[in-house]
Amino acid sequence: MKFNTKSIHAGKVHDKQTGSHATPIYQTSTFIFENAEQGARRFAGEEEGYIYTRLGNPNMSEVEKKMAALDGGEAGMVTASAMAAISTTLYSQLQAGDHIIASDTLYGCTFSFISNLLPRAGVEVTFVKAADPENIKKAMKPNTKIVYVETPANPTMTIIDIQAAAEIAHAGGAKLVVDNTFVTPYLQRPLEWGADFVVYSATKYLGGHGDLLAGFVIGPKAEIDRMKVPFLKDIGGIISPFDAWLLNRGLKTLGVRMDRHCENTMKVAEYLEAHPLIEKVNYPGLPSFPQYELAKKQMDNFGGMLSFELKGGVEAGRVLMNSVKLIALAVSLGCVDSLIQHPASMTHSPVPREERLKAGITDGLVRLSVGIEDVEDIIADLDQGLNEVKKVVK
Repeated sequence: MKFNTKSIHAGKVHDKQTGSHATPIYQTSTFIFENAEQGARRFAGEEEGYIYTRLGNPNMSEVEKKMAALDGGEAGMVTASAMAAISTTLYSQLQAGDHIIASDTLYGCTFSFISNLLPRAGVEVTFVKAADPENIKKAMKPNTKIVYVETPANPTMTIIDIQAAAEIAHAGGAKLVVDNTFVTPYLQRPLEWGADFVVYSATKYLGGHGDLLAGFVIGPKAEIDRMKVPFLKDIGGIISPFDAWLLNRGLKTLGVRMDRHCENTMKVAEYLEAHPLIEKVNYPGLPSFPQYELAKKQMDNFGGMLSFELKGGVEAGRVLMNSVKLIALAVSLGCVDSLIQHPASMTHSPVPREERLKAGITDGLVRLSVGIEDVEDIIADLDQGLNEVKKVVK
């Protein structure tokens, strides 16, 4: 099956009791055994089946099978949030005395978890500018177990060469984890380029409607099983059946939504690049983007995210964000509607300013998640907002 067919049919639960076409919501905490012997077999792992929703639920199983199919992986694990997926993945792979290399441009809470919490568990951390594979190679140590990157990176849109990063990690006995949130498996499948695990904030494009929180990790079945038990089981970042059901529904339209996101974002990027008040636009689909050729190599299209620098810095950005009317001033991304935010004071505020600036997240950077509205309306809203900026920029 091709992508859009898999997004609808992969993992489908057929409810034999009712014949329901749509998967029911299995809103239950526990499951009844036929007899004591069956309960014992399930707890011993000798028989597949459900025990307790923290250990598995039909709604969770359906969406896990669907995402594994879309990403080309053996198995998937859905969690209550992206940070639950990321923390569970890293805790399952690292222990005291190990070393992790991470890109210096990451989502703020990921940066905080790696820089603050992993060292408390005895894990050594090194941040590098991972866009240059040589920086990863130079940082490798005998105890390096994980190389962790986002591509495109949040919010600078920096592209990491997944194949090169995987080769370096594997040569040193480490595994590569790729956060693929910004472009989804519809546009980029890191496992095909050598990554060992792919993580997502499923809150974003995978759900697509801004009405759920979820995370995902895709990888080898044996590793995913080990993440589920004991790590996710005991840490407890469990998604609710209803949110898993919503996520499954969102995935069914992922391909058609991403096509529209990409189409709109290219037009918005071209508009912004030509505007006299914009100093720089970060979008992998623009030929002016420094890593345009690499983006074309490993991505099927360029996604719905961009960032840009305004002339006038922070004050200009504040005026723009306070002036837009259609575009929502909100964090998060990947919704059907367009969202705008200021990384330095919002999503990346946990990152120390010195580290943030080194990663290219300047005080004047604005991040835009382009929705699937009629693009003329998005551009008109930006245009009237930028007209307000003209009044404060000299």
